[in-house]
Amino acid sequence: METALYGPDGFFVSGPGPAAHFRTSVHASPVFASCLRHVLTALDLALGHPARLDVVDVGAGRAELLRALLGAVVATPTEPSLAERIRLVAVERAARPADLPAEIEWRSDLPPEITGLLLATEWLDNVPLDVATHTPDGWRHVLVDPATGAETVGPALPRADEAWLTHWWPRAPALTPLIKEFVSGGGPDPDANCLITDEGGWGRVEIGRGRDEVWAEAVGRVRRGAALAVDYGHLRDGRPVDGTLTGYRNGRQVPPVPDGSCDVTAHVAIDSVASAGERVARCAYTLVSQRAAVRALGADGGRPPLSLASRDPAGYLRALATASAVAELTDPAGLGGHWWLWQPVGVDLDPLLAR
Repeated sequence: METALYGPDGFFVSGPGPAAHFRTSVHASPVFASCLRHVLTALDLALGHPARLDVVDVGAGRAELLRALLGAVVATPTEPSLAERIRLVAVERAARPADLPAEIEWRSDLPPEITGLLLATEWLDNVPLDVATHTPDGWRHVLVDPATGAETVGPALPRADEAWLTHWWPRAPALTPLIKEFVSGGGPDPDANCLITDEGGWGRVEIGRGRDEVWAEAVGRVRRGAALAVDYGHLRDGRPVDGTLTGYRNGRQVPPVPDGSCDVTAHVAIDSVASAGERVARCAYTLVSQRAAVRALGADGGRPPLSLASRDPAGYLRALATASAVAELTDPAGLGGHWWLWQPVGVDLDPLLAR
């Protein structure tokens, strides 16, 4: 997974970037950047308008979000000029885009210290992880052929991964796992080659310990401010049967063959990640759905009144377009089902409750 996503010919390193393959909240609507602008304003106030306010976007793609924030940051009479103090940093392993504004710094690793906001929008789901299956001998790794996607049972898990599963993915499989027959010819079938159990069992789990560690490290870089993760995820009491590992290419869901041609992703055990960050920050976190977060930040998605169409037709069309964009961001079956994990560090601020 690491090589397929971040190797020399990896999905996120070569090619046009993730926007060409799937649609995220960043790409869906400027309303998302507008909501984060409100978050940034509240954080700047809580920090006392520091001389430098960092905004670090981890897994920045081609810096679409930072470009939008750069355009949204303007001086107002009621606050010191944020445009003069803001430092926008994109963290991404791909080469710097040729058209990236000079105001946006581009780097392949996290800055050593951050005063301000650390953003991770759909980053954690692409942090590589291991998949495990249960056998009569206990939990064992699932091995995959990177060229074909063919899966086999591998070695036993280390104790640290066993401990993570016991606490964060606690349901034990009921029966002996079976291996589906591989569908020959034409590459792997999305339903083939899976390690499964009989009805009632748990055949596959996704070990999120590595994601906990990278999130804790990222939060640890924040000296004062906050970290915000926005991602697909699940909670301890509702882990998905057989996991969520999948692939995306050109806007379509495909088998997660780790050959570099497609995105390979799995939903995040968001409560485990949150707990890891809280231990580092020593501040309580907030975990809400994107639907709730976007609405709390002032974007309710309500349709404009029809009376506006006769008074101001152009204004009505703009308001209708905004309502449509908000509806996409808040759809509970889509982007609205994302989790927003807000982790303050050294400040007493929850921007979703401050409005």
